[in-house]
Parts: sequence; C-alpha cells; structure tokens
Amino acid sequence: MRDHTDIKTAAPPRAIGTLHIGAKITAGATELSDLYQNGCLRALFPRRQDHLEAVIINTAGGITGGDRLKVAASARDGARLAVTTQASERIYRAQPDSFGRLTTQLKVENDSVLHWLPQETIFYDRGSLDRRLSIDLAPTARALIVEPVLFGRLAMGETQLSGMFRDQIDMKVAGKLIYRDASVLHGDITSQLERPAVAAGMRAMAAVLYRAPDAAAYISKARSYLNATSGCSLLGTDLCVLRLLAVDGFALRQMMLPILDLFTQNTLPKCWRL
Repeated sequence: MRDHTDIKTAAPPRAIGTLHIGAKITAGATELSDLYQNGCLRALFPRRQDHLEAVIINTAGGITGGDRLKVAASARDGARLAVTTQASERIYRAQPDSFGRLTTQLKVENDSVLHWLPQETIFYDRGSLDRRLSIDLAPTARALIVEPVLFGRLAMGETQLSGMFRDQIDMKVAGKLIYRDASVLHGDITSQLERPAVAAGMRAMAAVLYRAPDAAAYISKARSYLNATSGCSLLGTDLCVLRLLAVDGFALRQMMLPILDLFTQNTLPKCWRL
C-alpha cells in the first residue's frame, strides 16, 4: 500500500497581476508612452479623439484571499489619460487569515490630466480585501478620482455580510499629503454599516475627488444631484470631495452618473453605460 504521509497538500492557485500604463503628449495628441502587463491584468485602449482611454481587465474574474494585484498609471507632458475597468470588480470569499491586496499608484505631472474611473467593487460575504490608492500630483496637475463600493448582492438575498474590508486613499501635491481617507470594516460588516455614523444602513457608497483650479465652480451643480445621505465639500480652493451613500447599486449609479458626466465634460467611458 502506498504511503501518503509525505505528500504535501498543494496550495490553492492565487492571482498575481501587474499593470503599468504611461501616457505622454506627442504633436499635440496624447499617446501611450509605456505599457507593462503581467499575470492576470490586461488593458484595452478604445479610440478616443481628445485623450487616451485605458480599460483594465482582470482575467482572474475577481479577487480572493492571497491574490496580489498592482496597477500604476501616469500622465506626463500635458497628457490626458482616463483609466477605467471593463466591469465591476468582485471580492470573493477568502479563507480565514487570508486577504486579497490591490495597490494602485497614480502619478500626474504638471499640466496633465488623469481620470481614475473604475466601476463598482462588489464585496461578497466573507470577502477580505486590503486596498490602497495613492495619487501623486504636480502643482498644476488635474485629477478626477472615483471609488465606488457595493456591500452584498441584495438582489440575491445576500444581506448579512462578514469579512474584512480595509481601504485607504492618499492624495499628495508636490509630495505634501493633502487628503487621506481610511476605512476599516472587520467582522460583522452588516452591523457596522447599520451604525448612523458609518452608513446608516446604506449598502452602496462612493468617494469622488476632483482636483483642479476650477473645483469651486462645480460645487453648486454637484450638490444638486445628491440625495439626503450624501455630501459635497470644497477642501481648499482646488479640491472638491464628495461622499455618496445610497441604498443599493442602482440608486448609487443614478446619483454618480450625472456627477461624473459633470466632471468629465460628458466623456465618461462607454463601458460605464453598458
């Protein structure tokens, strides 16, 4: 009889992916300056007239414990770059003491524009995610950032969630930190979202940051699209920050789309409307 005592249990497969996208201006038009794709991350580039658009694809189909994904995007020399995702990112159930990690680094040089426009992240029961977004801006750089999150699949009856969601957004200008948003939900996520000071029972949320010299001009119009549980503030003369809360993903999109159309001058990537 064969002795199986020395046979090691194979570790489950893990998704590893790295994606670097660079944009520069050449003869008055923005073009791709560099591209590095490795593992499960890929990018497509739909044709746009006035800027470069990159659509990120995670061929792993989602993120679970042990996955490690890294994304970097940069706009140089006055380039205009928009980065989005093909579909919503899904955070699947993870094994205990295991988490998926998603790290994103954005760099925008003087007179350049970068729009970071991923579609919603959908967090499933017993998911575990550590997500970090760092934005490094030159003094005359412009940026639009959105990070939407949906907790649970309400249409499928997934109303009780547990797991770990750790999220941090840092924005720097000329190396100086001007904005940080850090969130941690651990254990019984449903009960934490029910707390009035957290989400008051809402299951869909988004952070929107618009940094540009004309930020103050958008405040009044942006506020007109908000529901009673969302807010918009001007932090300084050139940074508009919105926190959106809605009952579900459909209500969140109804609120987000006109806001993003406003900030992008109606150039929101088409995949947002499919």
